[in-house]
Amino acid sequence: MIKSGITIVEALTILKDQTKSDVFKKVLIGVLGDIQNGKSLAKSLAKHPKVFNTFYISLIDVGEQSGTLDENLIYLANQLAKDYAFQKKVRGAMMYPMIVLSAAGIIGMSISLFVLPQLINLFSGFDVELPLTTRLLLSFAQIMRDFGIIIVFCIVGLILLFRFLVTTKVVKPLWHRLLLSFPIFGIIMQNTELSTFTRSLGIMIKSGLPITKALEIETSMSSNTVFNQYSKRMLSGITRGHALSQELASPNYSKIPQIAVKMIAVGEETGKLDETLLYLADFFEEEVNDATKNMSTILEPIMLLGIGLIVAFVALAVISPIYQLTGSIKP
Repeated sequence: MIKSGITIVEALTILKDQTKSDVFKKVLIGVLGDIQNGKSLAKSLAKHPKVFNTFYISLIDVGEQSGTLDENLIYLANQLAKDYAFQKKVRGAMMYPMIVLSAAGIIGMSISLFVLPQLINLFSGFDVELPLTTRLLLSFAQIMRDFGIIIVFCIVGLILLFRFLVTTKVVKPLWHRLLLSFPIFGIIMQNTELSTFTRSLGIMIKSGLPITKALEIETSMSSNTVFNQYSKRMLSGITRGHALSQELASPNYSKIPQIAVKMIAVGEETGKLDETLLYLADFFEEEVNDATKNMSTILEPIMLLGIGLIVAFVALAVISPIYQLTGSIKP
């Protein structure tokens, strides 16, 4: 609308009338009121940090100062669309394994609590020597019968405790480093962070923000503590006069691959750092897409095999003593 010549006040009024969200309508009414009182769009949006993050507000501010607000809004629209599509792909790839594992866990816990304890009385009356699989199953059933509820509460408590610990300042950095070191999931997480980092940095530089300001914004954007520290080190190095590629070449950035460092060096030499960063963003995003597809393909048969082995073990443990009992009956 701004590109078509409509004023910001008129554009926001139209958006306010069109939106179906009551919450967002209140936000737009607040922004509209601030602009009518003489405030800039960036300062008006900054009053709503839960809706508009620092990256968003900074690009709006640069657009207002340089007269390229419509172009910067297009950059933001494309960025939000790519972020949404990217997250949707990752969630879609993880959806099937999570559903299967959750269903298997719920069914397994229900059988352990309500079905297996009933087998103890059944098999204890058999006048035959029970096979090893049955004895193991009965031992597990007895534990679940006597301590099942306590075990379930302990598992839930441990999960809640773990989720609390990984949010603390001491454990969170260690947990994020551990996640990034996992063979498959760690690589996916690393490339996801790299894609987000290079895309947002490239867009900010392309829109006219100085690299120091862009890196300062990056430090408040990343949720991963490892890459958050990377942004702070880059900002410190560039403030001291280092080039970005020179700073990344140090051993302090082990999770940033050499291909990115070399391409950033070329981008700095040719004066096309923004284009190079945006290309790297697409490259790492494609790496994540391929990895998530391959992970789903690999995980599906592994999960089915694991569930099949558990079912086979339970069936063998239940059927074997029954066959032994019927075989011992003489005509």
